[in-house]
Amino acid sequence: METGMKYFENDQWVIGEQAFKTDWLGKAETIMCLGNGYLGVRSTTEESYVGETRNTFVAGTFNKFDDNEVTELPNVPDLIGMEFRLNNHRLDLTKGSVSEYERNLNLKTGELIRSFIWAYKDIKAKFIFKRFASFSNKHLIAQKVEIENLGVPLTIEVTSGINGQVTNSGSQHFTEGDKALSEGKYMQMMPYTSQSNIFFVLSTVHKIKKEQDIYEKTKKRIEMGRRKIYNRYWLNLVRNETVTIEKISSIHTSIDLKTSGKTLEAMKNNALDELKLAQEAGYQALYKASKNAWNEQVWSVLPISINSKNFKDQLAINFAKYHLHVMTPAHDERMNIGAKGLSGEGYKGHTFWDTEIFMLPYFTFTHPEIAEKLVTYRYLGLEGAHKKASENGFEGAQFPWEAAWPDDGETTPVWGAADIITGKPTKIWSGFIEQHITSDVAIGMKQFIDVTGNTNFAREKGYEVIFDTAKFWASRLQWQEANQRYEILEVVGPDEYKEHVDNNAFTNYTACWNIKLAMKLYEELKENDLKLFNQLNDKLDLTRVYQEWQEKVNKVYLPQPNQENVLPQDDTYLSKPVIDLTKYKNSPHVGTLFHEYNLDQVNNLQVTKQADVLLLLFLLEDLFPKEEKLINWNYYEPKTLHDSSLSLSTHAILAADLGKLEESYELFNKALNIDMGENMFSSNEGIHAASLGGIWQMIVFGYGGVRCLDGKLRIEPHLPKAWDHLSFGIIWKNNPLTVEVTHEKITVINHGSNEVVIESFGNTYTLKEEKIMTIQEVQR
Repeated sequence: METGMKYFENDQWVIGEQAFKTDWLGKAETIMCLGNGYLGVRSTTEESYVGETRNTFVAGTFNKFDDNEVTELPNVPDLIGMEFRLNNHRLDLTKGSVSEYERNLNLKTGELIRSFIWAYKDIKAKFIFKRFASFSNKHLIAQKVEIENLGVPLTIEVTSGINGQVTNSGSQHFTEGDKALSEGKYMQMMPYTSQSNIFFVLSTVHKIKKEQDIYEKTKKRIEMGRRKIYNRYWLNLVRNETVTIEKISSIHTSIDLKTSGKTLEAMKNNALDELKLAQEAGYQALYKASKNAWNEQVWSVLPISINSKNFKDQLAINFAKYHLHVMTPAHDERMNIGAKGLSGEGYKGHTFWDTEIFMLPYFTFTHPEIAEKLVTYRYLGLEGAHKKASENGFEGAQFPWEAAWPDDGETTPVWGAADIITGKPTKIWSGFIEQHITSDVAIGMKQFIDVTGNTNFAREKGYEVIFDTAKFWASRLQWQEANQRYEILEVVGPDEYKEHVDNNAFTNYTACWNIKLAMKLYEELKENDLKLFNQLNDKLDLTRVYQEWQEKVNKVYLPQPNQENVLPQDDTYLSKPVIDLTKYKNSPHVGTLFHEYNLDQVNNLQVTKQADVLLLLFLLEDLFPKEEKLINWNYYEPKTLHDSSLSLSTHAILAADLGKLEESYELFNKALNIDMGENMFSSNEGIHAASLGGIWQMIVFGYGGVRCLDGKLRIEPHLPKAWDHLSFGIIWKNNPLTVEVTHEKITVINHGSNEVVIESFGNTYTLKEEKIMTIQEVQR
């Protein structure tokens, strides 16, 4: 397949673009996107092209365009765009000739650099564009443009400022807002969202240098159009002369923690003061500060090193960690990770179960202070979860399938794509009956508490979430008189190609696990912490609910393996026809099955979208023997299309556990190629956030063999043949550990001040503080 991306075997920190092609704009815009968790900027070029998607998002700033639509992250007025006219000809890489083209993102520093020579008619000029979203001051975006004249004398007209004419695919979320110009050069725009009434202050300024001199006498003119404020500059360059333009911009909102209670005028003035200081510092100093912040906050923290025959393996984990930090709002517990991060309009910026099951583990094991913000978001979401449960006639906390602002409740759209058979919109049932999200939240909460040992969080927030979710499940169970058991009917499991099924194994098992966890916690608190127990009992009526748990928990139907030891995915899956999926599994595109079938037809076939039973075997692995896992892997993987980016990592980890290392490594490479691969359209809607968390999990959980099982740490690695050495770090109950793995041995270094107990291949080891331990046996 022809590809526009390039990677460098001698530099595993850089992703690049082979050539400029307007058909492929979306790929580079997404995988080279910039951000810092507060804001995200899709990497569109400064000059505009047909087919681009020019997006800037600020975490948490949700707005609803219309009563008939759901809330989404609004596309913020554009600060990146610039127009260049050389001798009255607009810079346009689709015209003339382009040579020495490069566009590269340095993952280590967060800087995007694009350079080329453009020749058109009698014009010849070299352009170098640089930009970054600051990781040290998360409100700042900095750009630098160098133009060198290689031909006839040039008059260059530059138009640059703030463009509020952008939309979310046509939906305009902002009022026009006030515009202001200070001292002839500091431009500001103050729009606010139409429904959520969030005020924004966007500011920008330019500094133009000709050689080493500030070009203050540049001819310019300020213009204010509808939803726009910009300056026009006119520059003259003789042959071999260079001009440099620095553009420093910032974004602030009225929901920022540090602006709480401030007037719009105060926000505007504070932003202006900040911008003046940033302009005075200049691009290079701001870049240095951001680069240092990336190193201190990300790259120096528990680094991962892979010695592999395939250089892309190391690049993949660098790529994944970069994007995980670009998309995660570590600054504010009221916000969470969107399924497309901050890189595109896909899924409207909403939070799914992707966070708990696929991305949260990375932060729990490596950045517990960030993980605490992510689990606190769910605690803050209890109000919305209560609202959803009550509306559906249940008790407790039923978490929304798609979440935005914590107390919003359900934000899943009702209607989706057209049915290819009927031509009518397809109803999105996930928001109504895909309910395993509630136990997923409990799973993430339990893992965070176990791994970090954060008892303060557990007592103040975590235990309440575990009780409240179990309370929901108890009310959700349905007694079936004929079978003399409680069942969970009419759901969608993780496999979203099976709607309206009864007794989805993943849902039933995790619901029962959730209830049993709450019962155990109830008994422990009542015995050991009566004060806290009484507080939670008064709030949640636990004594009554505990009696209900006792009555129901042992009567919950948990599907059992059939005669072939296959665990039924639901009541009817194993009775449905099997079809040959070869051409769909081998297709470079996802969803090709729906070129020939509609969802109703797929619902009646043994076809699985993504890991379902196998995800259950991974998450609750101590409930199932290894032999049973192997049988189910062999049964379900051939029937799984991996049409969700969430699927491959689970299969790869299980395959590694089961000794299927060649198959595991093949799945690992498919997973890293979802965004980094040759398909130039796979990432148009935004990055596949859960898959990036999955890359870390495949390395640390799969090949590093790390597990947290019922509060205990297990390390049982199994390296693929392509790898000679793996080194990674985790934090276990405040003790940083470094794990080094070869095919012969495991070395664990405890950098902490407490003993760490590790289980490995049937043995238990105690690693004392500040000590090194070597385990000779790696795998059997």
